[in-house]
Amino acid sequence: MAEQRHELDQRPSPEALLQSACRDETRTGRLMIFVGAAPGVGKTYTMLETARARKKDGYDVVVGVVETHGRKETKALLRGLEVIPRRIVEYKGRSLEEMDLDAIIARRPQIVVVDELAHTNAFGSRHPKRYLDVEELLSHGIDVYTTVNIQHIESLNDVIAQITRVRVRETIPDSVFDRADAVELIDLTPNDLIQRLKDGKVYIPDQAERALDHFFSPANLTALRELALRRTAERVDDQLLTQMRARAIPGPWAAGERLLVCISEDPRSAGLVRYTKRTADRLHAPWTALSVETRRSVRLSNEERDRIADTLRLVERLGGEAVTIPGGSHVLADDIVAFARANNVTQIIIGKSERSRWFEVLHGSVVHDLLRRSGNISVQVIAGDELTGDPIPKKTVRSAAAKPSYNAVPYIAALASVSAALAFAWFTRPYFGIESVDLVFLTAVFGVAIRYGLKPSLLASVAASLCYNFFFLPPLFTFTITDPTNVAAFVSFAVIAVVVSNLAARMRSQAVIAIGRSRTTEALYAFSRKLAGTGTLDEVLWATAFQMASMLKVRVVLLLPAGDALAVRAGYPPEDTLGASDIAAATWAWKNERPAGRGADTLPGAQRLFLPMRTGRSTVGVVGIDSDSPGPLLTPDQRRLFDALSDQAALAIERVRLVDDFDRAKRTMETERLRAALLTSLSHDLKTPLAAIFGAAGMLRELGERLTPADRDELLSTIIGESERLNRFIANLLDMTKLESGAVAPKTVPHEVGDIIAAAVKRAGTVLASHRVDVDLPEGNPLVRVDDVLLEQVLFNLLDNAAKYAPAGTTIGIRAWREGPSVMLQVLDEGPGIPAADLERVFDKFYRVRKADHVRAGTGLGLAISRGFVEIMRGTIVAGNRSDRTGAVFTIALPVAEVAAMEPVA
Repeated sequence: MAEQRHELDQRPSPEALLQSACRDETRTGRLMIFVGAAPGVGKTYTMLETARARKKDGYDVVVGVVETHGRKETKALLRGLEVIPRRIVEYKGRSLEEMDLDAIIARRPQIVVVDELAHTNAFGSRHPKRYLDVEELLSHGIDVYTTVNIQHIESLNDVIAQITRVRVRETIPDSVFDRADAVELIDLTPNDLIQRLKDGKVYIPDQAERALDHFFSPANLTALRELALRRTAERVDDQLLTQMRARAIPGPWAAGERLLVCISEDPRSAGLVRYTKRTADRLHAPWTALSVETRRSVRLSNEERDRIADTLRLVERLGGEAVTIPGGSHVLADDIVAFARANNVTQIIIGKSERSRWFEVLHGSVVHDLLRRSGNISVQVIAGDELTGDPIPKKTVRSAAAKPSYNAVPYIAALASVSAALAFAWFTRPYFGIESVDLVFLTAVFGVAIRYGLKPSLLASVAASLCYNFFFLPPLFTFTITDPTNVAAFVSFAVIAVVVSNLAARMRSQAVIAIGRSRTTEALYAFSRKLAGTGTLDEVLWATAFQMASMLKVRVVLLLPAGDALAVRAGYPPEDTLGASDIAAATWAWKNERPAGRGADTLPGAQRLFLPMRTGRSTVGVVGIDSDSPGPLLTPDQRRLFDALSDQAALAIERVRLVDDFDRAKRTMETERLRAALLTSLSHDLKTPLAAIFGAAGMLRELGERLTPADRDELLSTIIGESERLNRFIANLLDMTKLESGAVAPKTVPHEVGDIIAAAVKRAGTVLASHRVDVDLPEGNPLVRVDDVLLEQVLFNLLDNAAKYAPAGTTIGIRAWREGPSVMLQVLDEGPGIPAADLERVFDKFYRVRKADHVRAGTGLGLAISRGFVEIMRGTIVAGNRSDRTGAVFTIALPVAEVAAMEPVA
């Protein structure tokens, strides 16, 4: 048996072989990822060096897309490599370059270089993300070299946002990173990276200065570097483990420490877990707690089974992995060693046995067996005195008595099976002889053991042995045996019957345990998937109440804190109010984090039993349960199931709350940013015109008649001009307030575009005094259905913006033409234009483009108001740059009146 089990252990893992086969079947191309902790560490440079080396070795290598970011060293590496031209995508009046996926597939190289795996493709591309393009290339048998930064991996997004205070929007699923055939970590110390940044090798000087003040701090870079090292190590470790299992390589390979602690119903298991946790922290190693279910597990008391379940929950709270497996051999140590070798465990931790010497002689010692069978795996045997720490608290809730397990049907069925076997053997003996009789009886015993378990099968064994003696061994119809040969046959038959029943009963026990665990796991997995798909707290609470009620056959009510008290938030069946005794019990359970109410030691007079829902950080709520049956509510098995459901629900509630907290924090940050921008704008744009007004008015009052008429006219013009500027500022604030509150209701009627343009130009006469205005309106322009007051304000804001940024003496153009069902309006200037990164941001509130270390005067509200007014009139407005010369261009699209007239007016 031991040799056979050893041969089984040497076989490749079916799961690993299946995983490898699936990878070979679904993808023929190989993926190599160059990963770094931050931009500038040299990922693209190293990737291109590797590609050039492959080309030198004779491979067909092309470049699909590489972003050089103006770095001379990177550009130099592109020389000699075939670069596939990018395709042009038009989006919102701009021309964007994207990787030409079809051209690469048609070219069919052996290796293609694709930079920036997390890139988001332009609208209209075949795939929204570049990693989907890479997957299509791999499916065509093309190897791909690509790059990614650690902050773009989805599972690390929240952690990196907490570290850097920057939320990365472009991410790739962890599955893409994990499925890579090769991962190369490009590492650079924070000091070297900061020096590269200062030298201008990462960003241009202006961007580099801002990056040093925010993202590229030494603390951030150190934290990102550690995340990159750890995530890459996890990926490589998983790959090593899969290869070991697929090739049946006996472990462990001590590439990294892995700890395994064995737990049982022993009260010291909790201390053993804490000891393992401390050891794993010192070694910076992952650790697992293993519980093996055997036939003996079924005979454990409820208290002992509760102790095992609570210890496994303690493991999860401490950050370990809790695993329960069915025992597959007579020797428990064989199951432990097999699990350890399959998972590349380097150290096994087990508690010292306190059983007597006679017990070990009769039943064996797990510790001794483990030491003999562990091979090159280290085994630590921890004495009881070393397992210090607080024990797991005892249960404070009385459990419902399990239903009586005695049932006479299996024993009657066992006797009936033996009787049927006797009848069959009696009538077939003349044809098959007495040699086949024992096989008939053994078949009956085996069937009873499989169907009903050990005790009925033992009864069947005794009955079959007696029937075999009485009816088939001479002298017949007596229990006397005269022939010594028959005595040996009878004894052999009895022993074989008992052994067969024992083995079959063990198989049945293991099958029952596996089926029960499978059903529970399936239900918990379905519940977990349901919780993962919920987005609001009410959905989580309703799903929790329904799941608990359906699985435990009880009524459920969920209470969450609301201020200083608890409030009912969900229930199944729906429950809105609780009695005074229930409220008192729920409040006590919440404050003390212990059960209270019916069946508990505290406030047992309540109608319901209240149990706290806890996570690793705090108590998130209270669950109340009751039923119509008297006495305690939950059996020990149901209590363990309740604990599992409660833990999942508590984590889901905490997840929803964390998302809400993050959203509130984001809104608070946005509010603070807007408040700071508003205060800055007020301090500048109110102070400047007021200072000019006060100065001019003071001179008029103090100098009076001593001023010449020309001087007085100039001062009065200053007062009027600055007053108009101040009035425009206040009007913008009022317009933005109306837009955000939804108080702007456009009165849209057909209007001639030329009339509105003329009114806007006339109104902006003062701000356009130092510029030339060129209006190009072709004849026959159709009417547009707009609010003429709002559109005039939009054009005035655009003209005012153009006058601020365009040098004096330049021309500001206004054009209009029809394009399909829309009338297009453009305002063009001859200023410096808008940076590509700011084409969308210019429409944000209080945002002003910085040019030459100078921000133009203004509130930063004009363009935001313009977009708001245009959109409520069912139009669009986009910003761009002129193609014929420098300068900005704003394009407005408004529906033609004939088209708009068929639609309801907003």
